[in-house]
Amino acid sequence: MTTRSKKSAIEFVCQTCGHKSLRWQGKCPECGGWNTFVEEKVAPAPRHLRGVSLERSKPTPLSTIAEDEEDRITCRSVEFNRVLGGGLVRGSLVLIGGDPGIGKSTLMLQEAAGLAREDFPVLYVTGEESARQTKMRARRLSIDSAHLFILAETNLEEILAAIEHIVPGLIVVDSIQTVYQPSFESPPGSIGQVREAALAFLQLAKRRGVPVILIGHVTKEGYLAGPKVLEHMVDTLLQFEGDRDHLFRLLRSVKNRFGSTREIAVFEMNERGLQEVANPSEFFLAQRRSNISGSAVVCTMEGSRPILVEVQALVTTTSYGLPQRTANGIDSKRLALLLAVLEKRVGLRVGTFDVFVNVAGGVRLEEPSADLGIVLAVASSLKNAVIEPHTVAIGEVGLGGEIRSVPQLDKRLSEVARLGFKQAVVPPLFSSKSLQVPAGLQVIHADRVDAAMEVLSS
Repeated sequence: MTTRSKKSAIEFVCQTCGHKSLRWQGKCPECGGWNTFVEEKVAPAPRHLRGVSLERSKPTPLSTIAEDEEDRITCRSVEFNRVLGGGLVRGSLVLIGGDPGIGKSTLMLQEAAGLAREDFPVLYVTGEESARQTKMRARRLSIDSAHLFILAETNLEEILAAIEHIVPGLIVVDSIQTVYQPSFESPPGSIGQVREAALAFLQLAKRRGVPVILIGHVTKEGYLAGPKVLEHMVDTLLQFEGDRDHLFRLLRSVKNRFGSTREIAVFEMNERGLQEVANPSEFFLAQRRSNISGSAVVCTMEGSRPILVEVQALVTTTSYGLPQRTANGIDSKRLALLLAVLEKRVGLRVGTFDVFVNVAGGVRLEEPSADLGIVLAVASSLKNAVIEPHTVAIGEVGLGGEIRSVPQLDKRLSEVARLGFKQAVVPPLFSSKSLQVPAGLQVIHADRVDAAMEVLSS
């Protein structure tokens, strides 16, 4: 009779938030989800994983640590560099998440091929495709490189052995859910396997000073597989946004230890893969119709870059007992708040109407500076009055109907003027700093929503 040399431990892990428990629970105490705990059998990890053993660390006085600037690797795409904060930092662990088919593998294959050269080999680990399938995709994208190495493997120890042999300057893992540690009994994709694989790549990145990019899929609930576990371990988390039925894709920085978390990169999907969009404002306003009601242009800040987008509203008489409130591209609770302000402070009776609000192009607005444009678009549709087409609305709306100031107004107005708009409705200035108004742009200060409506009526 044979005996097992390693004793397996049993634990229960929440599939939604990664919370662990020694026994099964019907409701997760961390995220509140029901029936989300699954049993995992985890064997003790070996003392030294091949290729990831760390040298013994020694405490270092803060004053003796060198203050060298971050050594970054400049990528092929300017937009990708922007969302990373200026390029890939050596020794960093980057996680790129998004829905299946959104373009994660396409972008990473393009960037890997663009960086690969004789003195900088790149290893692309694919666990979802064979090497032949990856070659077919590269041919469609017109990609070919003798210094880009493709490894179709899911065994973590085999991947680490290949890294020791090639010594790449960049490692891309597509995807982290397919990688498994043989010493663990859990299946690939389980939270335990994802955690251990990510930990091994994290140690590898820090020890060798090589950047590692992990690709992760999003679950039905909108979480990354192994959700909070991965988010806490990585240095940078980038999230793909956009509809697969649209041509554009947004890559948003959700977490970045080496740059801003408000930056976005804009790409257009075509037969050549993902092509960067140098001027997102013109791209989002390209199909705008200026002679219809319910349309307003707002200026939002995404990191250090102002972007102009169109907000559309449609207000119709309801055919149901309870009026509908549909928001696409903005928070539905924010829309309900703004409609209450219109009802109470401005006197527009929208309570018996269906209200639909959409941000054209699929952009999601999270900054409150779009509030004024949203309420003006709703009022324009309700009154069937067209807003002057060369006007941009900028401002946060308070519960009292007042228009509040927004940061970086100078940058916003510069972008507004550059795109040919003639008029901007902005909040009143409350600071002593003078506002730099670009030539040819008329700036109108409005302190309340009803005052802004009077200005924009045509």
